[in-house]
Amino acid sequence: MPLRVLLTGSKGQLGQALIRSCPADVELVACDRSQLNLEHADACKAIVETHRPDWVINAGAYTAVDRAEQEPRIAQVVNADGPKALALVLARHGGRMLQLSTDYVFDGQQGMPYQPQQCVLPMGVYGTSKAAGEEQVLNVLGDRAHVLRTSWLYGPVGSNFLLTMLRLHQAKAAAGEPLAVVADQVGCPTSTLGLAAACWRLIQRASQVQDEGIQEQQLPSILHWSDAGAASWYDFAVSIGELGVAAGMLQQAATVIPITTADYPTRARRPSYSLLDCSLTSAALGLEPQHWRESLKAVIAVLASA
Repeated sequence: MPLRVLLTGSKGQLGQALIRSCPADVELVACDRSQLNLEHADACKAIVETHRPDWVINAGAYTAVDRAEQEPRIAQVVNADGPKALALVLARHGGRMLQLSTDYVFDGQQGMPYQPQQCVLPMGVYGTSKAAGEEQVLNVLGDRAHVLRTSWLYGPVGSNFLLTMLRLHQAKAAAGEPLAVVADQVGCPTSTLGLAAACWRLIQRASQVQDEGIQEQQLPSILHWSDAGAASWYDFAVSIGELGVAAGMLQQAATVIPITTADYPTRARRPSYSLLDCSLTSAALGLEPQHWRESLKAVIAVLASA
C-alpha cells in the first residue's frame, strides 16, 4: 500500500522539486497556498482530516527575511502556528511530519559548523519564527516528527539567489558595470534537487524503521542537510557567472567585486557563518551530499536545457 504524503508549499522552489522527484510508491497530495494557507489553523486541520496522510512534508513557509521584521505576527503564524495546527491533527490520527527549517535559527558567531542538537539562537524575526515552528512540531509529535534544517536554498524555479544573479550578470555585463556581492557571510548553497532527494530518503528510512519496529535505528529528531563545502555569497556569485557562461546561459559574466555586510545593509541581520554539520544526517540516511559547485552546475544544466 503506497504511503500517502501531504505536501504544503507545492508551488515553492522546494515543493516543485519534491513533486518532480516523488517516488512511484508515494501517493502525493500536493497543496499550494490557495489550497492550504498556513495562516489559517482551521484550514490546516481540515485538510489533514480529509486526507489522513501518513506524512506531512511542510515545505510551506514565510521566507521574506527582511519583510518579516515588519510583519512579525504573520511570520509567527505561518512558520510556527500553522505547523503546530498540522501536528495536532497528525497526533490524533497517527501521522508523521517532516518540518523544513533553516540555518537562520543560529546566530552565526561560533565559526565552526553547527551541530543539530546545539541550542538555537536566532537573530531576527524569520529565524525566531522558524525556531518556534521546530519546537511546536517536536513538542506535539515527539519521535513522530523530524526537523530538517538547510541553508542558502536555490533551484531552477522560484525566487532565489541563482536566478537573481543570472539576471544581474547579464544586465551588468551588458552595461559594463561591476556586480557587488557580500563576501563576509559564509555558508553553503544548497540545491533543491539534492534537498528533495534527502527528504524522500528520510521518509523512506523513517517509515522502514517504524514498520520494522527497530528502536535502535530511530532517526534523530533534528537533522541538517546542505550541499558539501563552504562559500561566501561572493564565491557563489562568481561561480554562477563562470558556469553560466560555460553552459551558454550567459554571453559574458560581469566582474564581481567583494563588499562587506556593512556595505549592503538590510533590515534583518544575517548570520556571518552558518555552515551546518551534516555528517549525522549523511550517516543516518546513507546519502552523501554533492559539493555545492557540482550541484550548481547540475541546476544550471537544467536551466540551459529548458
